[in-house]
Amino acid sequence: MSEETTVVHLLRHGEVHNPTGILYGRLPGFRLSEAGEVMAERAARWFAGRDVTHLVSSPLERARRTARPIAELLDLPVAVDERLIEAGNAFEGKRFAGGKGVLLRPVNWWTLRNPWRPSWGEPYVEIAARMLAAVEAARDAARGHAAVCVSHQLPIWTLRLHLEGRRYLHDPRRRECGLASVTSITYLGSRVASVSYAEPAGATDPDAVPGA
Repeated sequence: MSEETTVVHLLRHGEVHNPTGILYGRLPGFRLSEAGEVMAERAARWFAGRDVTHLVSSPLERARRTARPIAELLDLPVAVDERLIEAGNAFEGKRFAGGKGVLLRPVNWWTLRNPWRPSWGEPYVEIAARMLAAVEAARDAARGHAAVCVSHQLPIWTLRLHLEGRRYLHDPRRRECGLASVTSITYLGSRVASVSYAEPAGATDPDAVPGA
């Protein structure tokens, strides 16, 4: 008897309206930009014909808005899973780069002391654990079909590092997780068979508004 195949697609939200360029993290009120809305529509079209039967989103507005076109196109309700939320970060509301960025202020250096954990935010091991639990719940809800989980860059990338047995310490500039990108986990039964990546909305512009 062959094992059933289930695919869980992790969709990163589209570009966010963030004119001041702050690290917004879990802060409320950050919506998609006009470009982000277009990205969400393109991502929705990519899922047409992919046998998606379950749709779940992070509770943050930018993720829920990215899920909306998928829900409309596929006639699916959007469930919310708190475990898909952005990673906690001590620098929410602050500029990370540029002349006034937190890296240039000595008062912040102690917070940056341990990149392995990391010391400035939610531990990688905790991010991976909650994301894995959310993905497995989505897998179980879509057994034999496909599910879409709308989340955020660092949580998606941390889970991928975990699944591929790579270390959590990494250069954020090298994450393969562009805006409105899809990281797909294929399960045979309950076993991860493969992880793949696609950019249905196109590659992220290097000059795009900073996103998370």
